[in-house]
Amino acid sequence: MDRIRLGILQTNHDKSVEVGDAFPDDAHRFRDLFDEQEERFKYRIYMTIGGEVPSDIDEQDAYMITGSPLSVLDDHAFMPDLLEFIKKCDAAKKPLLGVCFGHQAIALALGGKVERAKNGWNVGIENTVYQQIKPWMEPQKTEVPMYVFHEDQVTDLPPDCELLGSNNRCRISSFSKGEHIFTTQSHPEFSDPFMRCVLDFTRDKLPLEDVDKIYSSLDQHQEGALFAQWSTQFFKRAMQ
Repeated sequence: MDRIRLGILQTNHDKSVEVGDAFPDDAHRFRDLFDEQEERFKYRIYMTIGGEVPSDIDEQDAYMITGSPLSVLDDHAFMPDLLEFIKKCDAAKKPLLGVCFGHQAIALALGGKVERAKNGWNVGIENTVYQQIKPWMEPQKTEVPMYVFHEDQVTDLPPDCELLGSNNRCRISSFSKGEHIFTTQSHPEFSDPFMRCVLDFTRDKLPLEDVDKIYSSLDQHQEGALFAQWSTQFFKRAMQ
């Protein structure tokens, strides 16, 4: 069987010495995560942060939108083209995975709502509880701890979308539409060294009373590899 052609829409380009120069970028973190599996993809990275989106949705078999420290609520030059691309994927039932920023962008494009979280930043390892288990979620697990780092969150689902998972600080942390859209607010692609580096770099922006709790949460086991399995199975099922 030919490899799945996966287009990765990168919405972040970290130029900082402390983080950007020390670790691979978002697209390569996802490549590293997916490449731990037996089944390998054929990748094409689109620098959406610079305005690049696929000119034809059939350029690739499936797509994913990465996370970003940017807010979907701000006026970024690339956002109109990204939102239009999401709508085209939805209309054509093209497999589309959204992670963090991507999760929120998909919600906005399809008529949902994103807001600043009233309870502030959600950072660390959070346990997402899945109320709905889709066919691609094998092996089945109802509680999936993963890294999180966000201030914005989806507060209203788009029409015809289904809530899949929630955590204590984010009610809509995963949703789907049909069998062609799948999202998570979490970061399955993060590693412990990367997360600690980002925390060290940004801790002054976080509430002082939360910092110790955030660092302590990183001692938990996290299930990014499981989510990668789910994502692969999602792509394959959606392509049928």
